[in-house]
Amino acid sequence: MKFIKKSSVKYSVAIAVTLALSACGNSSNESKNAPSNQLAGGELAQTIADATAGTTNALNGAIPGSPIDFESDGGDDDVAPAPPSIGADIPVTYFGPSPTTVNRNLVGPLQLLTAGTLDLESVNAATVTLPLYQGVLRSDSGGGSDSDNSDREVWYIVTDTSDKDNAEALGLNFSAKLLFADIPASETESRMSSTVRSAYYNADGQLIFSGGSVDFSPVRNLGTPGNDASGTSNLISTVTPTPGAEGSDSDSDDGFYSPLVQISNAGNHVYNAPMVSFAASADELSPYCDGIDPSEEVAARAILHDSVSRICPGDDGEPGTVTINLVQGFSFGRPVLYLSTDASTPIAAALENAIHAPALANIPVGRDDSLFSPVERIFGFTNGPVNQIPEGETEIESNPQRQGFNSAIRDEGGPLNVLGGIPTIATDYSPLWDLNLGEWTQEAVDRGYRSRMTEEFAILGMVERGFLTGPGGTAYGSSGIIINCPIVHRLL
Repeated sequence: MKFIKKSSVKYSVAIAVTLALSACGNSSNESKNAPSNQLAGGELAQTIADATAGTTNALNGAIPGSPIDFESDGGDDDVAPAPPSIGADIPVTYFGPSPTTVNRNLVGPLQLLTAGTLDLESVNAATVTLPLYQGVLRSDSGGGSDSDNSDREVWYIVTDTSDKDNAEALGLNFSAKLLFADIPASETESRMSSTVRSAYYNADGQLIFSGGSVDFSPVRNLGTPGNDASGTSNLISTVTPTPGAEGSDSDSDDGFYSPLVQISNAGNHVYNAPMVSFAASADELSPYCDGIDPSEEVAARAILHDSVSRICPGDDGEPGTVTINLVQGFSFGRPVLYLSTDASTPIAAALENAIHAPALANIPVGRDDSLFSPVERIFGFTNGPVNQIPEGETEIESNPQRQGFNSAIRDEGGPLNVLGGIPTIATDYSPLWDLNLGEWTQEAVDRGYRSRMTEEFAILGMVERGFLTGPGGTAYGSSGIIINCPIVHRLL
């Protein structure tokens, strides 16, 4: 996934300028009787128009009325917003700073997870480099000393917290909803959570986890999925998923894994702390400080999260860092970048390059923004538009309307899911996304209504009108799948 440097496109024909000059130009009869091939604004207007038209037509080989081809390498370049200079008579350098520099809630690019360093120019995908934390999984879930020789290392990141003050101090996302994820295992075991692990920090600031392990050794695989994306075809049903990482469940000796951790001596606040490696030593991680070479891919994936592109535990007192690939999507019409770290089902984990964390399936779904709901909705599509071979052509061309899991399964790019509320746009953000999976009806396909959707209420409007349903024509709503997707950046 690359980002086109659209800021290289400077300006187009000076229509606005020539119209303005025409309105205040020479009112003499000579002007009124000017040759038909000369603009009414006079010689100055004609000179400006001639000069800018030549420049406009030369830029990137553009010809008026002929759109520039999208790259057909499966990237999502067309999701990046165009520069404001498009259609204007001035280059982009003449525009003022983004409104977000004045008010974070206004339009413009804005990094939300400021704990890390964002890189939008990475070769394969946009990335964020975050602090790498080292914790310990207590060998006996009942306690033990901090120096137990059989303890195993937990390498993790922190992205969200229910502690508003600490979120501001550390550059994390604040989510009050995380507190509602602490679901009791049963009505009679109100002190035992089924979704949130417990931990405490020791005198060295190291988290000691009470349970939860992850096996990163499986090789992510989708089996041999189908390729027919016509009509209401749902390629998800043809996938045989093998997630690239498997989190322990409640029946494991290690107890259940969840990215959610309640820290007992930190006000019992809940933190989103997805694991990126487990039971690996610093020496085993150090070879990947400069990235993962193709020759190292197999060995690296056996101990690392599939979205990690670089990891360095640090030495000589230097802090560790980890670089993770980002996923593109939308929130209320704005393109965004987010992490995809964990999912409650094997199919979602395999499609999202995430850890399969069965404990997340205990989180109640379908309640969205109601009282005590821990989730926010994310909207996906089974049969969105896919890349096409234009009539009379032989090569596939990137479709600017491309979206959905059919397209992703065909390896055309990410699914471009639509997120609900995120910080600065809404007050109901949660990194725990309740997947609402939609299917365009055959009628919508036949009428040409199927298109890229970028905003929650536009999607719900299509559902209300009967053009979107659940998979196979079922009622639209929660799929029962939870995906842990911390928000990182707004592109607008």
